Amino acid sequence: MAVFGAPFSSGEDADRAVKTGVDMMRVLRAFNQQRMQQSNGPIDIGIGISTDEVVSGNIGSLRRMDYTVIGDGVNLASRLESANKLYKTNILISELTFNQLKDNYIFREIDVIRVKGKSKPVGVYEILDFHDETSFPHVHEVLECYHAGLTAYRQRKWEESIRYFKEALHLNEFDRVSQLYLKRCEYYLSTPPEEDWDGVWVMESK
Repeated sequence: MAVFGAPFSSGEDADRAVKTGVDMMRVLRAFNQQRMQQSNGPIDIGIGISTDEVVSGNIGSLRRMDYTVIGDGVNLASRLESANKLYKTNILISELTFNQLKDNYIFREIDVIRVKGKSKPVGVYEILDFHDETSFPHVHEVLECYHAGLTAYRQRKWEESIRYFKEALHLNEFDRVSQLYLKRCEYYLSTPPEEDWDGVWVMESK
């Protein structure tokens, strides 16, 4: 766990956290290239970034005390880290983090989720700046199709959404998020959700 903005905020804590995640992924790619040259399998990681007010300081007892942070923001970061497994992504950030970013990034909205133990849903975004044309071909064209598909998905226009996600996958067949939404749309096309469906995805696991 890494903490930005404690005990004093830099005013750029969200950007510094995101850029650190991007740097981690770039270094990991170089490290994996070395591993594959040695006939070892690649290592994959998930990074969750959340911005919130937390309690920070020395916490524990007189016999053992550690500097740490606790609070809902810490818990959400942990949930987002785990959510990378569901979406097959590497860097997920919360809506609060996204809204505080000052620089421009290659991103897409992933979902609106409700994590276990919380009633209020939160928007989730993926950061894609660490990719190149080899690891994510036609990224801007894919994102254009993806966002159109996501809009149609939330409007319950399943066939239109399916068409957009298939177009995204034609540009990059390995885009796991488009694959996931394509499966959701095909399911909802045959088994429509309830009338009060709000598009929020409930995460049961931590």
